[in-house]
Amino acid sequence: MTPDYVTLASALTAAIGLVVTYQAARGYRRHASEAMGLLAVGVACFTAIPFVLTELFAPALAWSDGLTLLSVVTAYNVGLIAILYSLR
Repeated sequence: MTPDYVTLASALTAAIGLVVTYQAARGYRRHASEAMGLLAVGVACFTAIPFVLTELFAPALAWSDGLTLLSVVTAYNVGLIAILYSLR
């Protein structure tokens, strides 16, 4: 069975996003910078969380396409708000 290329590309995006999230979280811990913490949350919400929602939770919990899409859009919106607050 060959893996789906879209899933592999999504996994790569999630992995790179986790690296960026980790670096931002390190900056938050090292400098006690609230902006870096919010940036870490925002990047995670844009990269890793949608992957987990679509590839793990949705199939395991038999979510409909609409519910899956709603959860991903919600993660994107939370990420945007976190990044917006990190830039203030």
